[in-house]
Amino acid sequence: MSNKNKNFSRISIRKQKMKTNRKKLLLYIGIPLSVVVITVLSYGLHLYTTAKDAANESFEKVGRENEKSDLRSESVDPIEDNVSVLIIGVDDSENRGFNEKSRSDTLILATFNKESGSIKLLSIPRDSYVNVPDHGYTKINNAHFFGGPKKAINTVERLMNVPVDYYVRLNFEAFIEVVNSLGGIHYDVPFEIVEMDSQDNKNAIHLFPGLQELNGEEALAMARTRKYDNDIERGKRQQEIIKSIVKQAASASSILKLDDLITAVGNNMKTNLSFSEMKSFISYGINTNLSLSSVSLEGTGGKMNDGLWYYQINEQSRSELEKELRAHLDLSISDVNSSEFSSESNEVNESTIN
Repeated sequence: MSNKNKNFSRISIRKQKMKTNRKKLLLYIGIPLSVVVITVLSYGLHLYTTAKDAANESFEKVGRENEKSDLRSESVDPIEDNVSVLIIGVDDSENRGFNEKSRSDTLILATFNKESGSIKLLSIPRDSYVNVPDHGYTKINNAHFFGGPKKAINTVERLMNVPVDYYVRLNFEAFIEVVNSLGGIHYDVPFEIVEMDSQDNKNAIHLFPGLQELNGEEALAMARTRKYDNDIERGKRQQEIIKSIVKQAASASSILKLDDLITAVGNNMKTNLSFSEMKSFISYGINTNLSLSSVSLEGTGGKMNDGLWYYQINEQSRSELEKELRAHLDLSISDVNSSEFSSESNEVNESTIN
């Protein structure tokens, strides 16, 4: 064989080896890569199915005409419109024995603005003295006891003159399981507290001041405690805890925990949000520039003629927040008619507080 043919043969063999090595390399890379892709897609599909099942299980209409707010001229779509959600936290544990007829422990009105990608949270003190439709003046936490989410929604709308488009009703078990499914949340405890747990075991929760990781029971105790400050500060703590939960849920480390989170919420939640409507809120969660701000109702507290303690909302504060929340929803401020809502109740009843 000539040298020319020998060189050609060596080159051919070398090329063949290189081609074979490339195939092996692609095979070695391709197999694990394919496994990763298939796993991710399968997990995504699993999450989608889990979330859809949970949403369908928890769906419950309010019972309003056309399921729209009385303060809206037409229905809204969270995919396109600015909307509001009333978060109702209740203690419906067996220890209480109330079943569905429970008083609300937490009322937070959240407004969502699509264009700015922002959320505003308004905590309404549970002892606020308000006019509950068909039941007269009483604590706002009685509204849910009188008529469930529908009555709570109507009362908040009457108080704030802000439409409540959707509601999410969560019990304490949901709160605990959500925090635990995320592996806990980081929270700066402002003072030492000794509280009972969700099963009413006295002194079961003991926390010291400082930034620390809280489990579900500890976070709930921190959110519920009332004896160390007041209802306004309590509302602020709840807002901060919600922010911590949102931050933790959006972190990369929580991706593989979403299954447990969805299951935890789905088993302990009622809402009039459909699955497709829930998905529209994802845009807020993935927004790296999300603005999540808190607002509070100012007022004073004291005992009234019936011997019970009430929180009397300051009308100027309420009116300013009414305008702020309506503006956030891009609703006309000229539609505001405060006299129809709580200003009258403040004028009539302030003198009854001792």
